[in-house]
Amino acid sequence: MSIQHQTLAAGKWQKIPLAEQLANVGSEVERTISWKERGNLDYSRQAFDRALELLSLTKDAVKDGSKLREVSRVYELLVDYFAGENKFKSSDQIWRNYFNSYTYLTALRRFKV
Repeated sequence: MSIQHQTLAAGKWQKIPLAEQLANVGSEVERTISWKERGNLDYSRQAFDRALELLSLTKDAVKDGSKLREVSRVYELLVDYFAGENKFKSSDQIWRNYFNSYTYLTALRRFKV
């Protein structure tokens, strides 16, 4: 598999705050869900692959043990939901809620609301 986020993989990703990283992952997860709902499983899979790539970059960037555990767990649960057996009973809405929190926090920080 080729790297989709070349610039980010080259070091830019490590400079982005964790909340913003997870908001970006959430954008790809939202695309995954949206394309799945529209019946385009190829585009859905591509978005899912990009989400996992960003999460992998996040895992590489995180130094704090508790944050690393959370990011690793999110990775595991996403794989279980979108590519596995959904043993943990996730849903599209659960993922939207989880990542929307980071999107909201990022917007607050960016616009200093």
